[in-house]
Amino acid sequence: MKNNFIQRAITGIIFVGVLIGCILGGPISFTLLFALITALTIHEFGVIISKQPDVEINKPICMLAGVFLFFGFAYLGVMPGQTEILIPYLFLIIYLLVSELYLKKKNPLNNWAYAMMSQIYIALSFAMLNVLAYHSIGNEGELSNYQVQYNPILPLSIFIFTWINDTGAYCTGMLFGKHRLFERISPKKSWEGSIGGGVFSIIAAIVMAHYFPFMPISIWIGLALTVVIFGTLGDLTESLLKRTIGIKDSGNILPGHGGMLDRFDSTLMAVPAAVVYLYIISFIE
Repeated sequence: MKNNFIQRAITGIIFVGVLIGCILGGPISFTLLFALITALTIHEFGVIISKQPDVEINKPICMLAGVFLFFGFAYLGVMPGQTEILIPYLFLIIYLLVSELYLKKKNPLNNWAYAMMSQIYIALSFAMLNVLAYHSIGNEGELSNYQVQYNPILPLSIFIFTWINDTGAYCTGMLFGKHRLFERISPKKSWEGSIGGGVFSIIAAIVMAHYFPFMPISIWIGLALTVVIFGTLGDLTESLLKRTIGIKDSGNILPGHGGMLDRFDSTLMAVPAAVVYLYIISFIE
């Protein structure tokens, strides 16, 4: 048990260090890291989904499509409006659909469904990180005054709120947890733990607002709560996926922590929700 704790701690420190370092390191390291994470997560998804009867998705093409979608959104972050960059991605999606006509698999509907799920559930969610990372300044019609800036704080904040929520929920749940949150899917999660994780995340949002005042404190708190709510739903969604397939961990690429889906389950739902939240706020203001 002690060795397992040490293994988890070392893996966790390296994982967090690499993530923070690459996000703060600039747009190149950010893009390369999450393009790689997208590919690895889709590959892992393909492996566990293939445990289902009559399912065999084209993992290489799904991975290539996911990586291209991430690069496409990164390019759009730097060059807004250049949507032709996504045309090759559309060809890859068409290939995934048309190829089933010739592969003669027993149940092509399953392959179509899970291939598209890999793009919507995983690839699109990671690609949305670029929407958080790149911000335009000025008017697109006035090119001399128009600039795009890479802001690592927003994408990083999603992970900070997720980590603090998970840690706070675990500690609070261990101490006070009595009422199960979603016992059918995750017997250990409690309402008390979720509330505790939310409180810690609000405190983190107040700290973020102090050091990064480019957003008002109220919006920071709203973002934290968005991540808490949808991150928890993302965690439960992945738990349902694993429970349906009959596995404990999605993989073993991270010693002591399971697979990529295990580490990014909350992020996959928190990121799109955060983008929607910030867009709604921008329309209201």
